[in-house]
Parts: sequence; C-alpha cells; structure tokens
Amino acid sequence: MTSDVAPRPFSSSTPSAGRSALVLIAFLVIAFAVAALGGFSTITQVDGWYAHAEKAFWTPPNVVFGPVWTVLYTLMSVAAWLVWRTPASPARTRALRLYVVQLVLNALWTPTFFGLYPLAGPASWWIALAIILALDVLVLVTMIGFWRVRHVAAVLLIPYWAWVLYATTLNAAIPVLNR
Repeated sequence: MTSDVAPRPFSSSTPSAGRSALVLIAFLVIAFAVAALGGFSTITQVDGWYAHAEKAFWTPPNVVFGPVWTVLYTLMSVAAWLVWRTPASPARTRALRLYVVQLVLNALWTPTFFGLYPLAGPASWWIALAIILALDVLVLVTMIGFWRVRHVAAVLLIPYWAWVLYATTLNAAIPVLNR
C-alpha cells in the first residue's frame, strides 16, 4: 500500500502545481514558526542560566543549533508535503495527524526547557525531559506512519529523529549535572 511513485500527472487526485507549491510553503511556514517560538524562548536564556550550567561534554557549540534545526525543519516540511501529495486515505490522515502532534511537542519543548526555568527552576528540566521523551516516541511513530504512505518521507525524518534522540541526552544531562 506504499506509494513511492509520483502521482500520475493527469490523475484527478493530483494537486495542481500551484496548490502543491502553496501547501509546501505552508508546511515550511508552520515549521519555521515553531522554530521562531523556540528562538524567542532561548534568546535570553542561552546567555543566562544555560551559559553557566554544567553540560554534557558532547554538547555542541551554540552556533551549531540554528543551522541544524534549519535543515531539520526543512526536511520535516518536505516529508509532510510528500505525504500530503499522496491520494487521500486513512493512512495519510493518520500520518499527518501524527506529524502535527509531534510538531506540537517539538514546539513545547524549547519554551519549557529554556523559558520555564526562571519560574520553575530545575523542575523545568525534568518537565522538558518528559516532553522530549514523548517526542522521541512520537517522531518514531510518525516515521512509521509516513513509511506506510510514502517511504521517502519517512527516510527524510531519520535525521530529525536522530537529532531529537541526541537532544534528549543533552536535556537529561542538565538536571543530572546541575543537582
């Protein structure tokens, strides 16, 4: 039931090129809105408490995060768009719903980890860890859902999943190292 073959050009289920481009742009805008939310919640904290916190020795320099997330949000958007381009089906609907849910968790993590700290202190790190652990699972489940609809879309999420798993280790290290 997978469809890695592009829809037939004259199929009634194929979106027009203009509509397809608009949907891709919409997926990109939504993903980068999530990125902007994360950016706003880290601006003051990266040079605040985070700069002074003990971090895992495998923590990359702060300058790495922006470019990595730019690539990942682009890949995520293209993956969702490829799934959207397939003919309507329950599997496609489920896959896109999973994508939205994991994107919401993604959007919640950064403000929780960075932005909640001034209010909740170290508890914010544990709350963020719970969110990112749920995100780890949801990205995997989304990849499985995408695989059932369009294999290449699932493959495009692999770097994202790998980075989120890596970010989970970074998150877990903060509360452990800063007791």
